[in-house]
Amino acid sequence: METHEVPLTPDQARSALADTERIRASGAALSATPWPNWFSATLTLYIAALPIILGGVVADPDWLLPSPAWLGIMLASTAAYGALFAVAARTWRHKTGVALRLDVLPTRATVPLAVGLPVLLVGAACAFSATGRPVWLVAASLVGAAVSVGFHLAFVRLHRKSA
Repeated sequence: METHEVPLTPDQARSALADTERIRASGAALSATPWPNWFSATLTLYIAALPIILGGVVADPDWLLPSPAWLGIMLASTAAYGALFAVAARTWRHKTGVALRLDVLPTRATVPLAVGLPVLLVGAACAFSATGRPVWLVAASLVGAAVSVGFHLAFVRLHRKSA
């Protein structure tokens, strides 16, 4: 608000503060916007593939592929995911002017995801290693993909509600 060296009245100051708060809330809502759809699909595929890849890494030496091949697939897929994450973040920053941030998302949703998803993905590989039954890997893949899609839809709803 331009004052041209004229002091603000109390009402003008309150109005300016309210405008500042609306701008801050709008920035927080923008940064809580879900990933682009192509990245959400990529993330879901990565989460779905990860249990099977981890299962291959910890499996008997020649389960479908040799162990070094599984390790190579793991490293290549993680590198590709990291590169796509960087592209998605840069694209979002150029599109909105706001960096992607996870701290504006509700912790009651992100903490269970941050704890539960690694346990699910690594736990399935450990269960497969102990039992030799690939059903653990398939179940973890399906549950992980469902969780990924569910969180994406929840964040879409969160953004629409706050926008």
